[in-house]
Amino acid sequence: MRKPFIAGNWKMNKTPAEAREMVENLKELVTDVEGVDMAVCPPAVDLDAVQEVLADSEISRGAQNMHWESSGAFTGEISAAMLQELGVEYVILGHSERREIFKETDQEVNRKVQKALKENLKPIICVGETLEERENGKTREKVSFQVKAALAGVDSSPLTDVTIAYEPLWAIGTGESASAGDAAETIAAIREVIAEIAPGKEEEIRVQYGGSVKPHNIAEFMAEDQIDGALVGGASLEAESFAGVIKKCQKEEQNH
Repeated sequence: MRKPFIAGNWKMNKTPAEAREMVENLKELVTDVEGVDMAVCPPAVDLDAVQEVLADSEISRGAQNMHWESSGAFTGEISAAMLQELGVEYVILGHSERREIFKETDQEVNRKVQKALKENLKPIICVGETLEERENGKTREKVSFQVKAALAGVDSSPLTDVTIAYEPLWAIGTGESASAGDAAETIAAIREVIAEIAPGKEEEIRVQYGGSVKPHNIAEFMAEDQIDGALVGGASLEAESFAGVIKKCQKEEQNH
């Protein structure tokens, strides 16, 4: 049984003071949680404040992006070494907003994945289809391509440090979510791709669902054996709602 993993992607929200207050509240709310890996992924300017509060807690820190080079003339970018010094364990790569708004390519995502693993950061690789692709029956094709592209050239040994987050674009921030069954079917296809790339690793790599995950619907997703947790957006911005998602996963873990 893979351990559930709940990560909160704050996107471009919260000042350092707001971030500190939020994680202080969250830490209190999840003190007794067992059997669930937890992470918050705030904006880069909040990481230091969050690290101060969470250094002695079970809640890990993640970043929302990083560059594939170690240093250099890349104005506005952040390196792996910078993240490590701030106590960061995870880094979200290839989020649909990075791909769609900032035109990140599959090749760039792959370079970031390789750099993260080389520098002992654990990538959360986002994949997912548009509404048009879904309606045209292209979901499996699109997601399989993205997974293969992201993991191209990656040695199989560090793959267990990788998390895949299946986030259908039409479900992000819309209030719409894939059905648990549909999500599990797509995640099963992702595992088939991993089995092609690295036979035997498909049962070790965690695959999350993301897209309008809330405390009231997370249990449906966690009831599916294929789904190992969630990458949570809006519901991760409030300590109570994020703790609610985490605690529901704990119950599901105990019930399995």
